[in-house]
Amino acid sequence: MAELRIAKLPDRNPVKLTIAVMPDLHDALQDYAKLYAETYGQADSMVDLIPAMLTAFLDSDREFQKARKGRG
Repeated sequence: MAELRIAKLPDRNPVKLTIAVMPDLHDALQDYAKLYAETYGQADSMVDLIPAMLTAFLDSDREFQKARKGRG
């Protein structure tokens, strides 16, 4: 089989999650979405912003990154 310059792409099919949050977190997420819209002039729903928020949080947690790499 031929070796291509790029490896096979990883699974990019979204996985749907359903979560319940406390009212104060819901309010904070709505406020964040409003501030995001004011800042960037683009209204994206809270639901669309949450994956980016979670990614940013996980990417900024150095202990998590070290532990994850350590597990191989």
